[in-house]
Amino acid sequence: MLQANGQRVLEIMGKHAGAPGIILPQDMASAAAALRGAIDSEEAGQQAAIAQAKLQGDVPPNFDAISLRKRVWPLVEMLQRSERENASVTWGA
Repeated sequence: MLQANGQRVLEIMGKHAGAPGIILPQDMASAAAALRGAIDSEEAGQQAAIAQAKLQGDVPPNFDAISLRKRVWPLVEMLQRSERENASVTWGA
């Protein structure tokens, strides 16, 4: 993941980029929920922008080819697996 994208993902989960970090098993459900909420918010915003453009007779906007959903879903699945296995997720070490 590119630095800007990775930083955004960490911020969504309430973590900081640039230093080693950890998500403990007891924090994984809330981290995954934050990511799913951000996905839902992004998709709703995109649908609203498309609807607004159509209403005004404008060309609908283009969005990144790689959506937040595609970018973070493997992480959401890893968090769910790690939580079941009571294993921490670390980065930057």
